[in-house]
Amino acid sequence: MDIQQLHSLLQDVRDRNVDVETALETLKDLPYRDLGFAKLDTHRHLRLGVPEVIFCQGKTIEQVGAIAEQLIQDNRNIMATRASREIYDHIQTLVGQADYHELARIVVVRPENLLERVGRIAVVCAGTADIPVAEEAAVVAETLGSGVEKFYDVGVAGIHRLLDQRQRISQANVVITVAGMEGALASVVGGLIDKPVIAVPTSIGYGASFHGLAALLTMLNSCAPGVSVVNIDNGFGAGYQAHLINQLCAGKE
Repeated sequence: MDIQQLHSLLQDVRDRNVDVETALETLKDLPYRDLGFAKLDTHRHLRLGVPEVIFCQGKTIEQVGAIAEQLIQDNRNIMATRASREIYDHIQTLVGQADYHELARIVVVRPENLLERVGRIAVVCAGTADIPVAEEAAVVAETLGSGVEKFYDVGVAGIHRLLDQRQRISQANVVITVAGMEGALASVVGGLIDKPVIAVPTSIGYGASFHGLAALLTMLNSCAPGVSVVNIDNGFGAGYQAHLINQLCAGKE
């Protein structure tokens, strides 16, 4: 759809030849914005409720900055994941409004402070070394508008620490478990809690953990019902999925 077609569509809405719902369906298919090195999905927020997220790994600082400058024209709470402090400094110079979550390695561009986050997500982390991935999941879910409670360093090697928090964890609408080594935490939580569990394997562990592959396979082979698994170190995917589930649950409260 070009500009002329867009103007025509808007005129049809004004003249009531087209209803608003039909117009929105048409607008969902508007073209992307071509930057040469990137084609921005400028209407993802209209389709999914969340603007396009910038994955910084593999991109230059200048590329990330240019993408952010384009996205902020129509959106707030734009996330740039796997971002260094240098990327944050560059974005801050360009747009003036950005927060940096260092452990999570996420920049939130033009952050919108949500006074009341809906529902409740529990982020349960096995060990201190897994916290960066857990923080990525937590920051993503909070930025999207979900309430998050964190339970860190409650791995199964000292299972009494986890059992001590069982009641509070069970009050969440959805649970994210983050663990490396052998990745047993997801199965244990899945056997204790009557809520969906999203398991995140991390690349933390000794040689035979194969940079997270051992934890990934353990979680995929979990005998506990209700456990789904995202990729190794994919805190972003877990936080996003948990937010979607939490939104549905919060809507019923």
